[in-house]
Amino acid sequence: MSLFAIISNFRIQDGLDILFLTVVAYHLFVWFQGTKALKALIGLLILGAVFTMAKTWGLFLTTWMFQFMWQILIILIVVLFQSEIRQVLEKVNPLQRLGFRRLATPGGWVSGFAGGVFELAREKTGALIIIQRWDKVNEYVTEGQRLEADATPEVLQAIFQKESPIHDGALVLKQGQIVEVACYLPLTPAEGLPREWGTRHRAALGLSERCDAWVVIVSEERGEVSLAREGQLQPVPTPQDLSTLVREASAPAGPAHEGWKERMRFHLTHRWRTKLITFGLVSLLWLILAGQQNFDAKVTVPVEIKHLPEQMEIVKPLNAQVTITVRGLRKDASTLEKENVYAEINASGAYPGEMVFPITRHMIQLPDDRVQLLDINPPEVTFTFKEKGVKKEVQNQSSQ
Repeated sequence: MSLFAIISNFRIQDGLDILFLTVVAYHLFVWFQGTKALKALIGLLILGAVFTMAKTWGLFLTTWMFQFMWQILIILIVVLFQSEIRQVLEKVNPLQRLGFRRLATPGGWVSGFAGGVFELAREKTGALIIIQRWDKVNEYVTEGQRLEADATPEVLQAIFQKESPIHDGALVLKQGQIVEVACYLPLTPAEGLPREWGTRHRAALGLSERCDAWVVIVSEERGEVSLAREGQLQPVPTPQDLSTLVREASAPAGPAHEGWKERMRFHLTHRWRTKLITFGLVSLLWLILAGQQNFDAKVTVPVEIKHLPEQMEIVKPLNAQVTITVRGLRKDASTLEKENVYAEINASGAYPGEMVFPITRHMIQLPDDRVQLLDINPPEVTFTFKEKGVKKEVQNQSSQ
């Protein structure tokens, strides 16, 4: 297989194919990073590489065993990682990516809310507060109690004090209003988290991994305030910092806030090393598998005249060509060139004047039979012949 021939036939469709798979692979890595599912995916990739090598080297028994195992593995993957698969499907939100979301503009409640949170931290009163953004959190939380109230410091104190029957669980904040309390959140499956992070931190990360909600955590042991978003946890040192983050979480999101150039620059530079490695691996995979792809190729080939009588010569065309369309595996179809493909015409019956020669399948000489001839254009070629020396004799007679 000629690698250069495959690259030289690179099409726009191939570029889109690599780009799309790079985006999918990158998001899969980001979503599964640090989870048991990522380790399973790496293991499956290794098994896939072993299967490919076994098939390439002709290891019959190993290939047969892997083909049998894949059927069982697919069922095991669906059963063991159904929650992760659901997360991936839920993350695919085209409206969110296109920038059509709109959130309520934050009002004057933010400063009071931030002050109330840090008052809880000073008293070392544990709290978990969900700031609902575009995605609805109802399907991720359980056992919540409906409550409508303003997010004032007094209300926060009343809810999260240890004597309160609704202090255990999370509070849901929507557009500056408390809408639900005593909610239980899904824990993150991520491993390797700091030991000092308790159930609140794991619950906050678990929800932020599944939707775009931001979660404020007040540590009961250390009296620290943190914020979980997009599966990441960051400390919040001051009420002013929390106010800024809450305003950012509640700010209208859409194209009006930043131009397409800024968004494009962010998407290209954010975690660029991971994106570059993903692009390289996908491109390498494409090069390995591209040769097995069904491929249509057009080749312009010369028309060669065979068995032309000695007394005859061609007047025109002197360099006849036809364009053929072939189909086959890319590793075969992409290697066809003028040097190894030509059309052969038997001109043993040539006579002076014009002659039309249909170009049929048996006239096209291909290097092998692994490609299928689909079309010949033009389907016929017209040649003009004359006898050698006729023109010279005519000129001599004219001069006499």
